[in-house]
Amino acid sequence: MQVTFETPDQPDVHALIAELDTYLYSLYPPENVYALDIASLLEPNVVFAVARDLSGAALGCAAVVVTPEFGEIKRMYVRPAARGQGLARKLISTLEEAAAARGCSVFMLETGPTMPEALALYERMGYKYRGAFGDYPDDPLSVFMQKVVA
Repeated sequence: MQVTFETPDQPDVHALIAELDTYLYSLYPPENVYALDIASLLEPNVVFAVARDLSGAALGCAAVVVTPEFGEIKRMYVRPAARGQGLARKLISTLEEAAAARGCSVFMLETGPTMPEALALYERMGYKYRGAFGDYPDDPLSVFMQKVVA
């Protein structure tokens, strides 16, 4: 399995993002899903990574939006059949390294409270709970986390 920087505007990546959207909308009302669309993921300050198996099949994806203040992890998704193999950790680490190369030392994310596996992963990777940031409202259906790297 490998993680590479790619464009999100590919049919197999569209399928990953559609699966993620279906999952998120099954858990939360639309007003509580803060997803970036493909056009937003194509912006120059966004780094997008895809995890693929040896045959090239897309298994997961994630992005980091790099701002002057922090990098925000977005669109983190690994297909259920590919979970438990370290792909999510590899995706996030790869994005953190790319953002750090652009001068980023603070990482933020917003996720939901009903995703215990994701929350546990972020905690294991050094993310700490914090309050709302940016334009996010303080809402019980959002969990905010932050990681500061040296």
